[in-house]
Amino acid sequence: MSGLALLGLAALLGRGVGAPLCLSRQLRMQGDYVLGGLFPLRTAEDTDLSGRTQPNTPECSRFSAPGLLWALAVKMAVEEINKGSALLPGLRLGFDLFDTCSESVVAMKPSLMFMAKAGSCDVAAYCDYTQYQPRVLAVIGPHSSELALVTGKFFGFFLIPQVSYGASTEQLSNREVFPSFFRTVPSDRVQVAAMVELLREFRWNWVAALGSDDEYGRQGLSLFSSLANMWGICIAHEGLVPLSHATVPQVDATQGLLQRVNQSSVQVVVLFASARAARTLFSYSIRCGLSPKVWVASEAWLTSDLVMTLPGMAQMGTVLGFLQRGAPMPEFSSYVRTCLALAADPAHCASLEAEQPGLEEQVVGPRCPQCDHITPENVSADLPHHQAFAAYAAVYSVAQALHNTLLCNASGCPSQERVRPWQLLENMYNMTFRPHGLAMRFDASGNVEMGYDLKLWVWQDQKPLARTVGSFDGSLQLQRSRILWHTPSSEEPVSQCSRQCEEGQVRRAKGFHSCCYDCVDCKAGSYKSSSDDLTCTQCDEDKWSPDRSLRCFPRKLKFLAWGEPAVLLLLLLLGLALGLALAALALFVQHRDSPLVLASGGPRAFFSLACLSVACASVLLFPGRPSLASCLAQQPLLHLPLTGCLSTLVLQAVDIFMESQLPLSWADRLRGHLQGPRAWLVVLLAMLAEAALCTWYLVGFPPEVVTDWRVLPTEVLVSCYVQSWVSFGLVHITNAMLASLCFLGTFLVQSQPGRYNSARGLTFAMLAYFITWISFVPLFANTHVAYRPAVQMGANLLCVLGILATVYLPKCFLLLWQPERNTPEFFLGGRPGDTRGRGGSRGGDETQGKNE
Repeated sequence: MSGLALLGLAALLGRGVGAPLCLSRQLRMQGDYVLGGLFPLRTAEDTDLSGRTQPNTPECSRFSAPGLLWALAVKMAVEEINKGSALLPGLRLGFDLFDTCSESVVAMKPSLMFMAKAGSCDVAAYCDYTQYQPRVLAVIGPHSSELALVTGKFFGFFLIPQVSYGASTEQLSNREVFPSFFRTVPSDRVQVAAMVELLREFRWNWVAALGSDDEYGRQGLSLFSSLANMWGICIAHEGLVPLSHATVPQVDATQGLLQRVNQSSVQVVVLFASARAARTLFSYSIRCGLSPKVWVASEAWLTSDLVMTLPGMAQMGTVLGFLQRGAPMPEFSSYVRTCLALAADPAHCASLEAEQPGLEEQVVGPRCPQCDHITPENVSADLPHHQAFAAYAAVYSVAQALHNTLLCNASGCPSQERVRPWQLLENMYNMTFRPHGLAMRFDASGNVEMGYDLKLWVWQDQKPLARTVGSFDGSLQLQRSRILWHTPSSEEPVSQCSRQCEEGQVRRAKGFHSCCYDCVDCKAGSYKSSSDDLTCTQCDEDKWSPDRSLRCFPRKLKFLAWGEPAVLLLLLLLGLALGLALAALALFVQHRDSPLVLASGGPRAFFSLACLSVACASVLLFPGRPSLASCLAQQPLLHLPLTGCLSTLVLQAVDIFMESQLPLSWADRLRGHLQGPRAWLVVLLAMLAEAALCTWYLVGFPPEVVTDWRVLPTEVLVSCYVQSWVSFGLVHITNAMLASLCFLGTFLVQSQPGRYNSARGLTFAMLAYFITWISFVPLFANTHVAYRPAVQMGANLLCVLGILATVYLPKCFLLLWQPERNTPEFFLGGRPGDTRGRGGSRGGDETQGKNE
């Protein structure tokens, strides 16, 4: 600090109580080019402007420290430029700074003064203002969006550059309406994007949104609503906050809104408001006993002394907000102290009085009477977090544009022609300038790109400090460990209408808001493809998914595989049945001339056992992946051999019936027609009938290989599809008729003493056949389609085993272990030594020659 400043500071501390300063006189300085300035040096918050009936000036009584600091930042920048040689060498900038009282009616008076012709207080009227030279080259300010919307149109008509250090409403980016407006702060659109990103980061999707009932608040609230809706954030309560002088209906509406917020589950309130409106809202909130919330603040009130010093604010909860980040200016605090010290120095004040005639005060009134009665304590509280850089940068932007227009270089400015305000605009668009070493650039809309710091109120004594807990430069960076919440144990607040759905669940909206929903599980066969899905996505036909799945899985082929336990068990049963059938066939062939074999039909018995062996082997067509050939061959190879076997058994049953139930003469006569080739003809006819049914089945209703995607939840079933169940049942008709004839011919036959009871074996064989295939029908119908081939395999094998166990295995037992019973008397009913006996013809005439 210079010696003069030290002397001034000593004078300030030693002045008597109430002795005025000359700080207001430092708000004007002459120069080759003068910059106008509009600053909220005072406020008219206690004045109701709605009742004005005359165009007089409202009373501005309250001193505003931030406004003075912005004005001093402009003063500091101008002095730096004048002392340096980098910009405008050889030229001197001046400034003329006025109070706006944060009211448009006050701001218009200095605005008209700025438009006055240079050297006078008169505003001239011309058809063409191209050659018009107003008092100022450009205007710095105002800070308020509400005022900038008024002055921006006014200065835009004359194309006078206006650079605001705080007006952030998006409307000011409209070049058609505000062609000469620029600003050194980002548009509200950037701040709103940062707010929405903050809400998304903490998963707060159920919030209240309030805005001040002015252009700034309405525009910000509109931007927030649209962007929040785009990102799935629901606004539970929305409203406008009246300014300081509200009508009774407005007050009632605000208090009703606060009560609804207090009674709901909303824990986060976004307040996009001016400082005065924010103070009004919090005053109501404190009186209404609003429970603590998280307040997301707009930049306009985040660091406002009006709100920070309000009694009871500490009980309102957690306050978070974004503050524009500029270049650090550590020397600014020292400069402010120097200005205050000089304002207390009588010698310095006398020099200012002699230099400035003060004609403007006669027109617009005193610049800032309250500024001459402040102490360092009045501004020290605002210095740590004050956004002085934006006003400082605004001066450098105009200086850079003038420097470029005058074609200045390091040695000076060659152009001697007087520059008019509109000539700066061409050089300001897309211009880069470097205030305090930070590169900044105006875009085509007059905006700059700057980042934000996320600030948190941390209470110390009676006033909070703004602690940096994050940043926003297109994306949000958080320092969660530095955030202290108002909740017990500083737990992160939750503000959601409905809980977050778990994995594999989608939201089913209930009511008007999309954030209020029920979580619904995605059922099997569907999945949740992304976190924003409102409906489950069905899997493709060749894929599957379990309940609450996030993706689908490929289906595996399903058919009756060789390695399945049921198939392995059936293969063991097949081995048993086929082994028994082949063993019986071999034994019968070995004893082909014995009475037992002849009584069983001789060669027809061989044929019957061979048919049973083929019927057993046909079950091998059922396991494995189905093919068209296997599907076509399954039923014919199953039923035709069974027909061959049953037809031979029918011949035996007929022979037994004739012998036991008919007179001897009739029996011998009829038996003669069922011997030799005629017996084989019966077998052939039966098999031809069955072959005809199988051919009809294969030609008229051929089975086909089908791939069924729906019958199994996780697999795709490949199976033989039966087109007609009627035709499938008719294939069994021939065998059912043969079995019925065989059963009818034997079940009433009386056994003869000393004779082998063949009728009993045939009767039980047919009973086994009927029991097997009658049980097959309900079992087959109620078995899952994937295992129906196994049911057919089992039915076939049980049928074969039933015939073997009741007809052929008892005879094999006699051949092996009771050979003494293998006599004509026991089997053929003849005398000892007679190989034919009465029933000797049963073996057929094919053995007659041998017996004779």
